[in-house]
Amino acid sequence: MAKENFVEQIADIEKDFPQWYTDVVIKTKLVDYGPVKGTMIIRPYGYAVWENIQKELDARFKATGHANAYFPLLIPMNFFTKEAEHVEGFAPEVAVVTHAGGEELAEPLAIRPTSETIFGSMYSKWIQSYRDLPVLINQWANVMRWEKTTRPFLRTSEFLWQEGHTAHATQEEAEEETMKMLGVYKEFAENVLAIPVICGKKTEKEKFAGAVATYGMEAMMKDGKSLQAGTSHFLGQNFAKAFDIKFLDKDGVQKHVYTSSWGVSTRLIGALIMAHGDQRGLILPPKVAPVQVVIVPIAQKKEGVLEKCAQVKAELEKAGVRVVLDDGENSPGWKFNEWEMKGVPLRVELGPRDIESGNALIFRRDTLEKQTYALENIVNDVLKLLENVQKDMLEAARVRRDGRIVYADDLTGILSGVEGGNFVKAGWCGCRECEDKIKMETAATARVYAEGEKSKTCAVCGKKAKHTVIFARAY
Repeated sequence: MAKENFVEQIADIEKDFPQWYTDVVIKTKLVDYGPVKGTMIIRPYGYAVWENIQKELDARFKATGHANAYFPLLIPMNFFTKEAEHVEGFAPEVAVVTHAGGEELAEPLAIRPTSETIFGSMYSKWIQSYRDLPVLINQWANVMRWEKTTRPFLRTSEFLWQEGHTAHATQEEAEEETMKMLGVYKEFAENVLAIPVICGKKTEKEKFAGAVATYGMEAMMKDGKSLQAGTSHFLGQNFAKAFDIKFLDKDGVQKHVYTSSWGVSTRLIGALIMAHGDQRGLILPPKVAPVQVVIVPIAQKKEGVLEKCAQVKAELEKAGVRVVLDDGENSPGWKFNEWEMKGVPLRVELGPRDIESGNALIFRRDTLEKQTYALENIVNDVLKLLENVQKDMLEAARVRRDGRIVYADDLTGILSGVEGGNFVKAGWCGCRECEDKIKMETAATARVYAEGEKSKTCAVCGKKAKHTVIFARAY
């Protein structure tokens, strides 16, 4: 690319949202396509976002008493046959190793699509007494699910995630853990990713294979579709019985434990892109942005400009700000476009006139506003602006989402709602046939129950509604 060229054009976000997404993830160098179909290579800029996500989440997991461990990538295939619903749910996505060391294996090995089974097998060895409980373990790992249709971050054959797996003496404790971690995810999504989410229970059709109950965290993307941003599962005693995880309780009776599992993945980066991005590219919340501030010198060859920029950079770094000084040879206009596309929250512009007047111009990526600030107070102003950007991004996303939640009384209303890019609340009688009909005729699925809301009739059959459900088209 010639140094004077502006950033290459990306697809129109209003006309072709999927192509806009693809253009953004590639041109901002978040990812590239791997040589194996359906895989992605997370490039340094994208991985820096993931590292910030990891750092924030890991602190929250440890604060709630969880410890990290690591479990093997390969799992004996016979493990998957022990829990009937689990094997049926994951069978189409499991990649299997049949040969190693030049020989055919005596038993095929699954590349983990998730790790409930191997955790279960080890918990059966480690748990003997009520004194061993609860077990609260998380792992940061890669998993593989052989997806037919893939898109970077949203759905790939291999992806990175964390998966928590816990064991408890009672049903109440396991259910409390399930809801606690859903709450941790919600707080993280809103306060770190600046994405408002709707949390709730999934229908039987949409729950995790092998779970008693699944709770999801749904986020609205800018095209009005829902993205399942995280899940927390109450597994009851299903895996405990499959893997014979027993403990001697205080009353001297052998009992099966109750378990939970919960996870979020690099899909969260896709959520960041689609919940906040605009025609110029990414808009990243300060808490996860790899670069929080970029300093762009104006007329940088003039005496004192680069020196002053370096001084401001050093002051911001000392205050803990992730800052870059772009002293490359491209024009300021090119740099503006480049860093805007990368979603950097704040841009500081500093030239001879600014230095003379003791000021700097600061541009906000989220609002596209530019204001003058005194250099003598630049650090405090930047820190305050970063706080405001974080808070304002959440509020803007919340207003956008809340304005796109509608109600429907019948199938026509659901169809009209989702085609308009909305989340649709509608009554449901609880029968699978009606749920299937909604998906078949509107391409929308039940995301979560709308807790606390009572619809009178089912939008499909007209019978008395048992639930109010949020329906949406989803990624």
